[in-house]
Amino acid sequence: MSTWDETPGPDFGPDYESGDRPPPLSIDERAGVLDDLAELEVFRTLLEPTGVKGIVVDCPDCDEEHHVDWALMQANLRQLLDEGQTGRHEPPFDPDPDDYVSWDYASGYADGVSAAAERDEPSGPASSGRHALD
Repeated sequence: MSTWDETPGPDFGPDYESGDRPPPLSIDERAGVLDDLAELEVFRTLLEPTGVKGIVVDCPDCDEEHHVDWALMQANLRQLLDEGQTGRHEPPFDPDPDDYVSWDYASGYADGVSAAAERDEPSGPASSGRHALD
């Protein structure tokens, strides 16, 4: 018997040393990721001071929610821009679900803050339906 275990280890994703990298993102996909990065920064600026630690994401691979802190979410999006996909990351240990919000919640919160700021602005335009990035 060998001192080296011959059983395969965990799957850490595809091995790109062989040159079979994923195709680059299209221009529209890149624009979408850049928009997500900009939105994420708005969300973090507004929500982090209230104690929110990040975003909760429904994972289609394992059918579970993943609690992703702000910095890791930003890193994932940047990796998606650079490499065309995100790597696998270890979830936080025993996260408190109350410390994380969905993307939709964060977007709605940002829209609400924006609407309130417009309403309170003395000479602001009376428009509605603006998004966090507007």
